[in-house]
Amino acid sequence: MFTQPTYNGNTIDQYALLAKQLDALLEDETDNIANLSNASALLNQFLHTINWCGFYLYKNEELLLGPFQGLPACVHIAMGRGVCGTAAANQETLVVANVHQFPGHIACDAASQSEIVVPIIIEGNLFGVLDIDSPINNRFSTDDREGIEQFVHVLTKHLSL
Repeated sequence: MFTQPTYNGNTIDQYALLAKQLDALLEDETDNIANLSNASALLNQFLHTINWCGFYLYKNEELLLGPFQGLPACVHIAMGRGVCGTAAANQETLVVANVHQFPGHIACDAASQSEIVVPIIIEGNLFGVLDIDSPINNRFSTDDREGIEQFVHVLTKHLSL
């Protein structure tokens, strides 16, 4: 019988260090794509038990696939559709313990079981979302949510509309 691995999560202190690493990594770089690419690579290295980590950018009133780490993904996501589109439309973080129970979930990777999506807001405008998937149900804790939101806050200092 298969038992799902358990994951103890990263601590707020570890996330604070990650945010500092991100800030230093992106210092003096002004290219959005370069900064998003390095941010997704850093998160992918830091987070355990995830299978996709990346960005969807708000363009032409939809979300368009941006830099990511993982398997090929959906390219276009309508606002309000799936976890990413809903988080973007409501401009609020969504943590979904079981994506198969989320109405309208878009299954880009059948292995994904849980997801966190954090909107990226710059000067009051939607820039896009950070999307992280895991093959484990209920993977993302309150500490993960706070830490990933802190990561996005630091990232926004290195992005422009």
